[in-house]
Amino acid sequence: MTVTTGQLHAGEQSRAKRLKALTSSVHEGVDRSIMSTASFASIEGYKKFLAVQYLFHRDVAALYVDPQLQATFPDLEQRRRLPLVAADLEYLGVAVPQAGSAAFVAGAPLDLGTAVGWLYVAEGSNMGAALLRKEAHKLGLTDDRGARHLAPAPEGPAPHWRAFVAALDAITFTEDEEQRAGQGALQAFARVQAHIDTRLD
Repeated sequence: MTVTTGQLHAGEQSRAKRLKALTSSVHEGVDRSIMSTASFASIEGYKKFLAVQYLFHRDVAALYVDPQLQATFPDLEQRRRLPLVAADLEYLGVAVPQAGSAAFVAGAPLDLGTAVGWLYVAEGSNMGAALLRKEAHKLGLTDDRGARHLAPAPEGPAPHWRAFVAALDAITFTEDEEQRAGQGALQAFARVQAHIDTRLD
């Protein structure tokens, strides 16, 4: 993988847009699953939602401390939300959920194409957090009490996302790496759906 600061060629679709198009149907399925299970209808439902969030962010936590990815994405380690989800669980008195092994393990060999696809999904979830944050507030939760992981970045969710997308689109991949990025994004959404199917009802 190499990084370029050059502009995309005229008419070329950005990587972020390609990944969005590729994953649109599975993304919509995940969103429907979360809302259809009434995760924000009660504190008990929200606790189950938090378990899903914890397990997925545990899956990707190792990506945020990977030196190669940190060299590519700005403030990557600071974007890590697992500690915030853990704090929300602690505030609500919920035990940290246990379920098999994380998808990525710190220090293990990493396929960068696949990892970028997973990161796209993890960071993209920040953009949808604004709606979920409002629903959490209706339950009496706040950015400091029980809904820390849904709080926006200090600069705001849109600038936070644009900074990530700029770095994402600046990566030069081979065709194989590009395909693995797409597969990684699909795998990430499938992993979220699996956690939902296991934890939400």
